[in-house]
Amino acid sequence: MTHPKRRAAAEKLALSAPSGLLRVVMDPDPTGTPSVLRTALAAWSAIEDGATHQLVIQDDMVLSDSFFDRVRSAIEELPDSALALFALWDSRNGAAVRFGAMAGARWVGAVNEYFPCVAIVLPRRVAEGFVAYGRQRLGGWPDDILMYRYLCANGVSRHVAVPNLAEHEDRGSISGNAFRGPRRSVCYVPGDGVGDEGRTLAGPAVIPFFKYGVAKCAVRVAGPGQERWLHLDAEQYLRGAGLSPALLRPPGGGAAEADVRGTWLTALAMGYEAARAGFAVPPAPSKAYAEAVATIGPGGISNASTEEHIARRREPLAEVARLALQAGREAAAGQRARPRRPAGLVWRGAATPLGEHLARRLADRQERSAAVIDLTRLHCAEPEVTIRPQGDPVPYRLGVGEVYGPGCSHHSAVGRMVWDALRSRPVVVEGDPDAEVHPVYVDDLADAIEDVLRIRPERHILTVAPEKPCTAAELAQAVHEAVRPVPVRSGSGNGNGWSVPAGAVRPPGWTPSTGLARGLHAFAQWLAYEGVLHTED
Repeated sequence: MTHPKRRAAAEKLALSAPSGLLRVVMDPDPTGTPSVLRTALAAWSAIEDGATHQLVIQDDMVLSDSFFDRVRSAIEELPDSALALFALWDSRNGAAVRFGAMAGARWVGAVNEYFPCVAIVLPRRVAEGFVAYGRQRLGGWPDDILMYRYLCANGVSRHVAVPNLAEHEDRGSISGNAFRGPRRSVCYVPGDGVGDEGRTLAGPAVIPFFKYGVAKCAVRVAGPGQERWLHLDAEQYLRGAGLSPALLRPPGGGAAEADVRGTWLTALAMGYEAARAGFAVPPAPSKAYAEAVATIGPGGISNASTEEHIARRREPLAEVARLALQAGREAAAGQRARPRRPAGLVWRGAATPLGEHLARRLADRQERSAAVIDLTRLHCAEPEVTIRPQGDPVPYRLGVGEVYGPGCSHHSAVGRMVWDALRSRPVVVEGDPDAEVHPVYVDDLADAIEDVLRIRPERHILTVAPEKPCTAAELAQAVHEAVRPVPVRSGSGNGNGWSVPAGAVRPPGWTPSTGLARGLHAFAQWLAYEGVLHTED
């Protein structure tokens, strides 16, 4: 699939395949608004009579030596699955591929993220169904998010290749993805041959990944019903798992560089989880394993780094990752199981995604206080959290600003801006652009609750808000920069109804630690991969 501007590249790629296997499908409206989905639907519609599966490749991909042999073999082994042949080095699915390489698998179950569509195989019935589904949703979500939604809704199994069968060549993005930096495979081994393509690994329940300079963990929530995931910082997850604070710091002493620290935490969590899953270190690591480990650091800094800087940092960060993987394995081997949820906290109004994230953070931080924490008024016009420590007759009342982050709704004032940017729509500032906004990230709210429980301040009416608010216009610009560079426009409405926290004194010792850009990016990721499954918007 291609655009007239890149027709030559597409024709070259088609000619590189065995005769007749690849055909070029052009954007049906090349002068219209750029849309990968529009071209993808044309490609999925072009399936030939009698074909059982359709392979779609974007024009800027490089194929491995065994590409077509592995694809055919995988179709025989996994005939009903959607097969992604590529995953980005900073993605959750890329992290799943790393676990697959550790386990010696050839395919790994996809996890809670967009389903990679730059090189993908679908069974015929699935491809035809996606065409009908996608045509009703043009002009909104990207094709890979819609593919994820469609496959999940229809119970189609999803697998990602280990190692990847294709690599991405950056030739500039027609669809507006250039702001993301170099986009490379998590694990591309061009000379990898056909193996036992039926050797699969289920998608892991804990996914450590390094993205946009931050080490994160996606953690599947156990229980019945629709699959749900928590989006946590890797440091929080490891602390809750019982690893010592000293182990969370890279060796060498002093303040580690951000790329070293992010690589260390990510690989430490991977090693810890790999040991718990029983993945043994192979005596002679495969090329796929070595490559998967070597891309942890480069992927984590790719959004803000040049190709040259990434190349210089690749081997030093790979060594950090290797050391951290071993440290994580050793930590798991010498550890006893420990409960995460302190018995002393009773939560009210926490049976929501936001409540789950707040409760998990306090559990991971091993908060041992006995108290009732009431979140039932957190979504009112004047948001408030009530804390009643055991033995204290007077509850603490925390007036809260505009809460945003994993677990929060896209119907909130901040959520609406992020939701529009995710769908490549303008961010609209309704009402007074100079109106004060007090954004409070989910983790910072949890930390404020912890500080109140720990310190028991004399004042019982407190405020949880940044020391310096931003304006509505500044928030919209921050969304533009952190989520997607869409236009920012003034609206004609009466305003977003920004929350103004009651009280004037913050909890003693509490200071928000999450920058607005980092928080907005994390919120966008949660809305795109979790919130998106609960709406047809």
